Amino acid sequence: MERPAWAPRSIDISVPSVSRIYDFYLGGSHNFEVDREAARRAMEFLPGLPKIMQANRAFMRRAVRYAVEQGIDQFLDIGSGIPTFGNVHEVAQAARPGARVLYVDHDPVAVAHSEAVLAGNDHTDVVAADLRKPQEILSSPRTQQLLDLNRPVALLLVAILHFVEDADDPYGALAELREALAPGSLLILTHASYEGIPLAPERAEGAVDVYKDIRNPLIMRSRDEIARFFEGYDMVEPGLVPMPHWRPQTAPEDEDPYAFSGFGGVGRTA
Repeated sequence: MERPAWAPRSIDISVPSVSRIYDFYLGGSHNFEVDREAARRAMEFLPGLPKIMQANRAFMRRAVRYAVEQGIDQFLDIGSGIPTFGNVHEVAQAARPGARVLYVDHDPVAVAHSEAVLAGNDHTDVVAADLRKPQEILSSPRTQQLLDLNRPVALLLVAILHFVEDADDPYGALAELREALAPGSLLILTHASYEGIPLAPERAEGAVDVYKDIRNPLIMRSRDEIARFFEGYDMVEPGLVPMPHWRPQTAPEDEDPYAFSGFGGVGRTA
């Protein structure tokens, strides 16, 4: 397999990557056959996976525009993946020129490609760090140079927490991040769930098993378990809902049934 210029020498391109699989679902070009093969295997059980990912991105764009409308001009996107068209910095900076966006990911491909895409943009940066170690993110010189944590920040955790197992204490990580945010900050979050998937959970489990096979377990939490991530936040209307129902710009009934798989919501610190 020939290594493209955008793939760092340090990565094993024979092993599937969650961020590259996500890129494939969104129609991106920064993925390998090993990623596409894993994605196709998951889609055998859950054919609507691309629609679910597109719903995630559409929710993210609406939530970012909402944050800008609330006066927020700083964004911390953890688990950002590989930048594709319509990513956070494009949406935020189109609505608010000068908005600052820091991407965080632990996947070296995502970080390397982000650095290439963001070159020359003085208001964006990327940090190689892990959500499970919040202090690595908060204490990074790049974080401290780009963001002023004494002012409100929009913290984005879009389609990432379902890759963090309970044993790694995702609730504790979220609490640590919340404590570092100024009053008026926002948490923008989506999470996978069996609730809302338009087929039997037993069939959807086949897709979950594919992620387990590539050593990236997919943790399907209930709505109540997802709601716990918003402890310490006041929920923004309409609350924690299937993604097409969060401040829609088009009629939700026109959406693909798979778009209603999982939940999205926005919370505000007091």
